[in-house]
Amino acid sequence: MEIGKKLKNARIKSGYTQEKVAEEIKVSRQTISNWENEKSYPDIINVINLSDVYNISLDELLKGDLDMIEHLEESTNIVKSNKRLLMAFIGNALFIILMALLNSFIQNNSYILLGGFIFIILSSAALFYEIIRKF
Repeated sequence: MEIGKKLKNARIKSGYTQEKVAEEIKVSRQTISNWENEKSYPDIINVINLSDVYNISLDELLKGDLDMIEHLEESTNIVKSNKRLLMAFIGNALFIILMALLNSFIQNNSYILLGGFIFIILSSAALFYEIIRKF
């Protein structure tokens, strides 16, 4: 059984409405509906809260739903996420240094330098976007 069906069955078995559950775990009723219809998945904190509200074990709630388990692994794997961000930052810094060195050697070909600096701006913007999104 998938997580949405399990959540809905557990809510109905507990005698709660979507509004009441939303109140209990401090999310919107629409969020509860989206979880039950599998339009989105709850994060690990909300899964724990739902387990408490419905008085069922996490094992019972999560077992067998590979999509939900994969979602939780992705959202909680901070080390992997931080490693990718650090590598992107180092790569961006190295490219900036490389372009600064090339600027001193290739002064006649402004198109190469312009393209490189545009790439630096775009990669820096993408890096800052990822940093902002992370927080």
